[in-house]
This record gives sequence, structure tokens and C-alpha cells, in this order.
Amino acid sequence: MTNEFERYKEDFLTCKKIIQQHSKSFYAAFSQLPKEKAWSIFAVYAFCRKADDLIDKHHDITGLLKLEQELQAFATGHIPNQAMWRALSVVFQNYDMPIQPFFDMLEGQKQDETFTQPETQAELIDYCYYVAGSVGLMLLPILSKNWRKITAQAKKMGEAMQLTNILRDIGEDFDNNRIYLPQEVLTKFGVSKRMLQQKKVTDEFIAAWEFEAHIAEKSYQNGLTMLPLIDQEARKAVVAASFFYRELLTQVSHTKSGR
Repeated sequence: MTNEFERYKEDFLTCKKIIQQHSKSFYAAFSQLPKEKAWSIFAVYAFCRKADDLIDKHHDITGLLKLEQELQAFATGHIPNQAMWRALSVVFQNYDMPIQPFFDMLEGQKQDETFTQPETQAELIDYCYYVAGSVGLMLLPILSKNWRKITAQAKKMGEAMQLTNILRDIGEDFDNNRIYLPQEVLTKFGVSKRMLQQKKVTDEFIAAWEFEAHIAEKSYQNGLTMLPLIDQEARKAVVAASFFYRELLTQVSHTKSGR
């Protein structure tokens, strides 16, 4: 391990606690990586978790804008005096990290704060990029020396995971006045907002759900084509992370069909 990782060990361990607390599946997938890669993943996760919690948990747009200001300072070499930023500074020193996906992820959180139901499938996929495909691009340089050749696949993997989250949480999201399924898809399959409100698993709802699940599955398949260009020691972690999410699709599908 390089001296910089050891020097900021406590900061990385702070990030590790965050991922252990909030995502046992991601931690299980990535904790078996070589330590520098694992710690780097933990630092990126800490950033994403902080951004997500500011909006989803605290509805704190002021806090999100402050985080964006900190990111702007970080991008110009001024490292905020916090464990997450100190750890990320080491990650950026050791990997060829692009900064834009970090800004894109914050843009996705802003979209969540001013949420409106997407009208089209294209709008939904665009949203999925900002909140999750961007995360795939953040992690990619840690997982692959050839990351520039597989950015499209990494985006697809992140988008598939976000679609999976949406399909899992339709009822809960509706209770929070959010419908992520596009209006054009609901109209196509004859799903009304009243049906969603009643939370009845109708044939129309199943058809719309399966339509989106098929898109997610195709995106997983597309994303996994990047494996040959993922560093060998990281391939199992990528497969494991995708497996955890793809299994959610299967589990929810069985629940909705009564199997």
C-alpha cells in the first residue's frame, strides 16, 4: 500500500464504516478487492451516500449546494478538511479519475428535489444516468486501467441498477408522491394513477413492470460486456455487484406474480 493510503488510513476507515452501515451488498462485493481499490471504492461511495441522504433523507437542498461548492473547491485543488474529501484526494492522486461524473451525480440529486414524473422512456433513462450511471463512471477508473474504452457499458450498468431500485420501490415512491415510470409507458399498458394508488397488481401493471424489467435486464447484459477490460482482480466484484441487483428483479417479479 502506498504511503498516502496509509497516511490517510483513518479517513478511509471512516468511509468504510459508511458503506458497511448503508449497503451490505456493495460492501460484500467490493471489500474483497485489493485494499487500495477497496478503500477507493469506499471513498467514492461516501460521497454518493452523502449526496443521496441530503435529498432523500433530509430534503436539504442548501446542504446539497454546499456539497457542490466543496466539490468545486476540490476540483481546483482546495481539499475541504473532512475525512471523505481527504480520502478522495488520495484516490484522485492514484487513479485517472474524471471529475464530471461527480458533478453529474449532484445534478441527479437536484432533479430528485424538484421531481416531476418523466413523460418518456428517454427522460427516465436520462435521470437514471445522472443518479446512477454517473456512479458507474466514478468507479470505473478504480476497476479498470482501460476504463476509457468501456464508459458506455459502465453507464448502462448503473442505469440498470437504478431501474431495479425504481421497480422495487414503486409503492413506496407513490406514497412519497413520486412516479418514476414514464407516463408514455403507463399509457401504453393502460395503467392509471388510480391503479397505482390502489396498489393492486393488475395485468396492466405487470405488463408495464415487465417492460421496464426487460430494459433493465438488457442493460445488465450490456454492462457486463465490459468485463474483459476490467482489471482481473476486480472482475468478481463487478459480477457480484450486478448479481445482487439482478436478483432483486427476480425476487420482485416472483412477488408480483404470486410465485
